[in-house]
Amino acid sequence: MKHIIILGDGMADHAVERLGGKTPMQYAHTPYMDMLAREGKTGRLHTIPAGFMPGSEVANTAILGYDLNKVYEGRGPLEAASIGYEMAPEDMAIRCNIIEIEDGRIKNHHGGHLTTEQGDELIKALDAGLGNDRVKFITGIQYRHLLIIKGASKHIVCAPPHDHPNELWEPLLVKPEPGYDPTGDDSETGRMTPQQTADLINELIIKSQAILSSHPLNQQRHGKANSIWPWSGGYRPSMKTIMDLYPQVKSGDVISAVDLIRGIGHYAGLHNIIVDGATGLADTNYEGKAQAAIEALAKDDFVFLHLEASDEAGHDGDLELKIKTIEYLDSRIVKPVYEAVAAWDEPVCIAVLPDHPTPVEIRTHVDEPVPFLIWHKGIEPDGTQTFDEVACVQGSYGLLRLNEFMDEFMNY
Repeated sequence: MKHIIILGDGMADHAVERLGGKTPMQYAHTPYMDMLAREGKTGRLHTIPAGFMPGSEVANTAILGYDLNKVYEGRGPLEAASIGYEMAPEDMAIRCNIIEIEDGRIKNHHGGHLTTEQGDELIKALDAGLGNDRVKFITGIQYRHLLIIKGASKHIVCAPPHDHPNELWEPLLVKPEPGYDPTGDDSETGRMTPQQTADLINELIIKSQAILSSHPLNQQRHGKANSIWPWSGGYRPSMKTIMDLYPQVKSGDVISAVDLIRGIGHYAGLHNIIVDGATGLADTNYEGKAQAAIEALAKDDFVFLHLEASDEAGHDGDLELKIKTIEYLDSRIVKPVYEAVAAWDEPVCIAVLPDHPTPVEIRTHVDEPVPFLIWHKGIEPDGTQTFDEVACVQGSYGLLRLNEFMDEFMNY
C-alpha cells in the first residue's frame, strides 16, 4: 500500500464568534475532507513534545515519526539543507526573516509579503554590507532567509516574530539561554559564548535596519521590509531517513513551497519536488502541487504534501482568507488526489491533518491537539461525519501523541 499525507499548515483554529461559534474548519465547505472522514477513521494528534515551542518545524518533524529530543536543531539547519547549503561542523544556521517594524513595534513577520525576487535583492544588500568571513546571508524564499554564523552558539533565546505581532521589538532582542553552562559536558570548544552570539545577532539586527530602510526597493513599495529578525538556530542535525524508520517505504517525496519543510524532507531522505508557482500563500499553484503528488505516488511509496496558506492567513488574522484556504485545500488538493488514487488498482492510504492550530484571533501558533483522518479502500469507518476539531474528538483513534500517528498510518 502507498501512503500520502496532505498537511494544511495551521489549518486548525478556535471557535470564532463571527462564525456563530464555529471554527473555520467547521464553517468552511469541505465536502471531500468530510467524505474521507465519514468513510475513514479519525482522531486527534498532539504534535508538540514537552518542552518545545509549537512551531511548524517541530510539529512536522514529529508527525513524520521523529523523536525531537534526538534530532531537533531548529529551523535554520533545515532551511540550509533545503536551499543546498552544506553546513560545516562549526556553522550555526539560523532562520532570518525580513520583517516590517513600525513605530517601534513588529507590524508583521513577512515584510509586507515580499516576493522571492525582492527578498533576494535585500539579502544581497545585507550580505554586501554586513557579511564577512564569519557572517553570511543566504537567499531563501520570499521573506524567509538564512543567516550562517561560523562558531556561534545555538544556546540563545530568540523570539519568533510571528508570535509577537504589534509588540515592541527591542525587548524581544536575542538573549543567552538561561542556566546554560558552556563548561559542562556539552561544552562547545572554540565556539562563541551564548552572550557573544546574542550580542552579535542583535548588532546585525540594528545595522540591518539602516541598510534596509534606505534601500531603493523599500522606497518603491507600500510595505516596508525594514529589519532582519533571526530566530531558531542550530547545528547540522543527525536524522535517520523515513526508509530507516519505516522499512515498508522504499522511496518517497516531499512537496512544499516552504524551505523548512523541504529541509525536513532532505534529512528524512525524501526527494524534493519543486512545483512552478508554489508560493506558500493562497495564490499557490494548488493544481500543480496536486498533479505532482499524483505523479509521485505513481512511482514512489510515500508523499508528504504540505500547504502553507492557512498558516499565513492565521498569522495575518484574516478570517475570510483562512476559510478560503481551507476550501481550496479541499477542492483543489484533496479532491483531485482522492479521485486519482481511488481509481488505481494499487491501494493508497490518505491522511489529512494540520500540524498545529494558528487561530486567527490570536495570530500565533498554539500547543493544542489537531484533528486527523486516515482513509483507504476497505477501511472500517468509525462514525465521524465531518472533518474538524470538534467532530474528531469522537474518532476511534482517540488522542495520539507524536510518532503514534505515523506508526498507525504506516500500519496500513
